[in-house]
Amino acid sequence: MEQPIFIAITGTWYYFGADFLKPGQIVHLIKEPDNSHDQEAIKVDIVPLGKIGYVANSTHTVPRGCRSAGRIYDTFEHHVCGIVRFVVKDTAIVELVPEIEEMYIIQATKDSTFSTCL
Repeated sequence: MEQPIFIAITGTWYYFGADFLKPGQIVHLIKEPDNSHDQEAIKVDIVPLGKIGYVANSTHTVPRGCRSAGRIYDTFEHHVCGIVRFVVKDTAIVELVPEIEEMYIIQATKDSTFSTCL
């Protein structure tokens, strides 16, 4: 049986924080090849918010037992899904689950707000 692959979401304080992250939530990891700060940058999105952080890619931000963005960058083409397993302070630990894809249907309402239907 294959060992699960875990990554850490870092930089959440620049976006929405980590208070809303809960175990079981699905996140999307998307390569950002044009990122001027890190050529192996992988942003982390959650619907409907958008970008919530990045996959940790530094010896200072990658927790023990997790892989860095550089270690997983070549394991998928454009994006991969993951499931939040733990949240500790401002860092979320995510298990990569390439077998899952999430489908969203966005409905526009009369008052121009959006709601998601799964």
